[in-house]
Amino acid sequence: AALREKLPLHRTDNRTPEPAHAEPLTFEVQLQCKDGSRIWMEILSTPERDHKGRIVGYRRIGRNITERREMQDRVRELAFHDALTGLPNRRLLSDRLAQAVAQSKRSGTYGAVLFLDLDNFKPLNDEHGHAAGDLLLIEVADRLHDCVREIDTVARFGGDEFVVVLGALKTTREGSLALANNVAEKISAVLSRPYHLAVRQHDGTENVIAHSCTSSIGGALFFDNEARQEEVLKRADSAMYRAK
Repeated sequence: AALREKLPLHRTDNRTPEPAHAEPLTFEVQLQCKDGSRIWMEILSTPERDHKGRIVGYRRIGRNITERREMQDRVRELAFHDALTGLPNRRLLSDRLAQAVAQSKRSGTYGAVLFLDLDNFKPLNDEHGHAAGDLLLIEVADRLHDCVREIDTVARFGGDEFVVVLGALKTTREGSLALANNVAEKISAVLSRPYHLAVRQHDGTENVIAHSCTSSIGGALFFDNEARQEEVLKRADSAMYRAK
């Protein structure tokens, strides 16, 4: 539909007006309706000229592309996040770890990677099915988030393995190691608390399953760019297997 002044929409992106253009221009903008809802519009702006060829105004036609934008956002979300827990996946973990390493170089502080594996996960899956296992993984993800700062990253590495990236610790190795150990101990204690998983049955009822699950945690410090990301992850993974 053509956009006219009486249309109950207004721009919400706070952009400055685009400069005059002599050729048709297509752009996307988010608009807000009277009821408070927001939509995305694709606008085709075409200049109108007088008999001398001078631009005297613009004719703009827009179409609602909200559904397309939402689909694009969903695709991006799935590309970088685990579909079950919503945590960053390996792809996004690599980017977050690179950022933490760059921050270490700028600030002169250490960072750490914690690699953890759930110790009693397979028996839950074997006895109660994957639905119960999925609920446990979601609960583990929530508990891990509560154990770290906003600047840290919690990622699902795969299966029942998770990775925590701790950035901006201390300027000394000893102080950073102490902080990383404190976080690891906190995570171990929080994850060892009993789980009560409400598994929905085929008949619509819920069966609450009580489960205990500990974790094995290994860690590795990093500083500046003295080691590649793959090496840091490998050291943390090896430490986890030694702990297991």
